[in-house]
Amino acid sequence: MVDVLDSILMQNNFSTEEIRTVWTDKNKIAKQLQIEAVLSMVEGNLGVIPASFARTIVEKAKIKNFDIATLAKEGANKRHSLIGLINSLQKLAGPKAGEYVHFGATTQDIVDTGIMLQTKEAYQILVKHSRNLILVLKKQTRKYRSTIMIGRTHGIQAIPTTFGFKLAVWLDEALRNHRRLTDLEKNNIFTGNLNGAVGTYAAWGKEGPEIERQVLEKLGLDVPNISWQSSRDRFSEIAVVLGIYSGLLGKIGHELFNLMKTEVDEIREPFKKGEIGSSTMPQKRNPALIEGLASLTHPIFKDVELMLESLLFDGERDAIHWRNEWIVLPEITSYLDAQLKNATYILDNLYVNEKQMIHNIELQKGLPFAEKIMFNLGKYIGKQTAHRLVYRCAMEAIEKEKNFVDILFDKEEIKNNFSKKEIISWTNPERDIGSALEKIDSILKISEKLNF
Repeated sequence: MVDVLDSILMQNNFSTEEIRTVWTDKNKIAKQLQIEAVLSMVEGNLGVIPASFARTIVEKAKIKNFDIATLAKEGANKRHSLIGLINSLQKLAGPKAGEYVHFGATTQDIVDTGIMLQTKEAYQILVKHSRNLILVLKKQTRKYRSTIMIGRTHGIQAIPTTFGFKLAVWLDEALRNHRRLTDLEKNNIFTGNLNGAVGTYAAWGKEGPEIERQVLEKLGLDVPNISWQSSRDRFSEIAVVLGIYSGLLGKIGHELFNLMKTEVDEIREPFKKGEIGSSTMPQKRNPALIEGLASLTHPIFKDVELMLESLLFDGERDAIHWRNEWIVLPEITSYLDAQLKNATYILDNLYVNEKQMIHNIELQKGLPFAEKIMFNLGKYIGKQTAHRLVYRCAMEAIEKEKNFVDILFDKEEIKNNFSKKEIISWTNPERDIGSALEKIDSILKISEKLNF
């Protein structure tokens, strides 16, 4: 095993079968042959090469006619990534038509356009799986809209919220990520490149721009304003957008990891009979799926960094930075697709322990309602005065491990103005979630505008 994406034992933790198919050598060669075929067809139609020879090249430029091992061997011997394909296609086309194979193009034209076709294919899978994630987030946000839980800041209990509110925050971020994803296509990111040795169409002359336009349109790619051989910003933009999306999924994984800890026990990941958490501790149900979800963000962030370095191209072309893309694009799309599918499955089948969520609010014996109590008191004795009073009572409750409301009601300022029943009524979590439900509904309404 050289890479986890190649390991039969490990690849499903890091990728999906759909994405792996995109980045196979077979698909790579098929895409490059597709470009060579379309190039020859267009050149034949425009009279740049004989039309009959163009038809022969098109007929021979099929993946079934090529042996990948043979191509790899020749490429290694000649230290050139495309020469084996060009020579094999030339031989298959015959001595006459073969002379017009790869006519006017440079290697980078074919490789860049080919990898852009692969990237677009992977991108379309990511968009599909992003939609699926959003649909699940919408469903679960509705389901747990009013499920009360404690909110936490800095890892410490704060005030009540709802699990639906937490999900709605994720949903809103997922909607922004999906928009960034779909904007890639709108922003002409998936653009091919067929313009010769240094991007000037020199080998084609005046016919060059028209050849490029027709070939790329037939391939379903956008046409560049000018050569981007030395401008790799499109790939960097793709990487950054995927990296931001992965940040959300990694955050969800980390949050679920914390909520599943035994002492918290507010959620549990899907579990099926026969799963093994530990080879030595039979009782364990580990957050294996959640850990897998969270773990993939780290290599994706590293891939984003590596891809940004490809912006530092030298002159009209170099292979120092070019090769970064060959590493990053398969990895980053594979890892993100694994995250999307994993997150969708986890969230769709998540066990939410609503009883434990209430129990955890009650652990601090009224302290999560200190804010509400302070503001209610503040209407009568002033907010700053109320803050000082509530603070003293809260610190005493923590240090003496006593009930916060009992300590509060012992104070003369409280006894003289409020009944204990009134104070206790301020500790109802359902009455201490502010505008949470309204904001959840607003996000759900926004999500409905997406026409999936």
